Amino acid sequence: MANNDPGQGFLVTEKLVKRFDEALAVDDVSLSIGRGEIFALLGSSGCGKSTLLRMLAGFEKPTSGRVLLGGQDVAQFPPYDRPMNMMFQSYALFPHLDIWENVAFGLKREGLPKAEIRQRVGEMLDLVQLGPFAKRKPHQLSGGQQQRVALARSLAKRPKLLLLDEPLGALDKKLREQTQFELVNIIETVEVTCVMVTHDQEEAMTMANRIAIMSKGRVLQVGSPEEVYEHPANRFVADFIGNVNLFEGRMSVDEADRCAATTGIGEIHIGHGVSGTLNMRMAVAVRPEKMQIGKSRPALDKNVFTGKVKEIAYFGSYNTYILAASDGTQVRITESNTSRHAHSN
Repeated sequence: MANNDPGQGFLVTEKLVKRFDEALAVDDVSLSIGRGEIFALLGSSGCGKSTLLRMLAGFEKPTSGRVLLGGQDVAQFPPYDRPMNMMFQSYALFPHLDIWENVAFGLKREGLPKAEIRQRVGEMLDLVQLGPFAKRKPHQLSGGQQQRVALARSLAKRPKLLLLDEPLGALDKKLREQTQFELVNIIETVEVTCVMVTHDQEEAMTMANRIAIMSKGRVLQVGSPEEVYEHPANRFVADFIGNVNLFEGRMSVDEADRCAATTGIGEIHIGHGVSGTLNMRMAVAVRPEKMQIGKSRPALDKNVFTGKVKEIAYFGSYNTYILAASDGTQVRITESNTSRHAHSN
C-alpha cells in the first residue's frame, strides 16, 4: 500500500521562488509530499500553480529555493535527468503513430531491449484497458481513451514522480466525472507519487489525498479535501472552495467553548471558541447545504432567520434556494431533491 504520509517528505520544495522580471509568479512555497500521495495544486488562472509544476518538471529554473526528490536536490537538473514524467493537458500524442507506438516511444528513445519494451507496453495498455486498441491511431479514440494513452505513455518509463497538468481539462463534464475515478485507480495501482494542477475544485476534491490552495503565487492552505472544505484557513479559501454564505458582523459572545457574532441576518452562534475579542469584526462562513429551509419557525430558534424565497434553481438531485433576509442579505440554501418548497414572493 502506498504511504501518503507527508511527514515522509518524498517530494519537498523549500522556499521556492520564481520571478519573471518584476513579476513574482511563485512566492516562498514550501511543501512536503509523501511517497505514493496524490497531491493537487488548486487555484484560479494566474495563481502560480502551473509555474510551480513546471519547476518540479525542470521546464523552469527556480529563482531561489530547492526541489528535493527522495532527498536529492534536483532543482538544477534538466527535465531529461529527472526521474519523473509529465502529462500535458493536450496529451501530446503523435497522430501518425498507433497507440502501441505512442506508449513505446519513450522506451525506444532510452534504448531498452525490444523484449522489455513489448512487456512494458503490454502491461501499460492492459492497465488502462486499451489492449484491444493497440493498432488504432489517436484520432480513432474518444477523448477519455486518448487521455488513458497519454497516462500509459507517462507511466511506461516507471517514473518516481508523475506530474499532471489539467489532466481532465479537455473532457466534457460527464466524461470528466467518470475518468476521475479511473485515473485515481490507475495511479494507486502503480503506487506512483503524483502532483496534479487543476482549477477545477471538484476534480481536486475527488482525486487528491491533499490539496494546496494557491493565490498570487502563495500557498494559503494545505489539507485533505475535508479539511479545506470544512475548516478553511481564511476567507479566500472559504469562498474559493465550493459555495459559501459569508455573513459580516462583530463578535458578541466570546467564551472558551462557544462564540457568537451579530450579523445583518441576526445573531449566529458558533459551537466552538474562536480566537478574538468582543466587538471584533468577523465574517461567518456557512455552507449552503448546512442550512435548512422551512415554512414555520422551529422550537429551538438559535441560528434561525426569516426571509423570502426569491429564486429556486433545480439541478436534478438537489435544489438551490436564493432567499432575501429581512436586511436584504442574499442567502443561498441547498437541499437534496426529496421535496421542493413553494416559491413565495
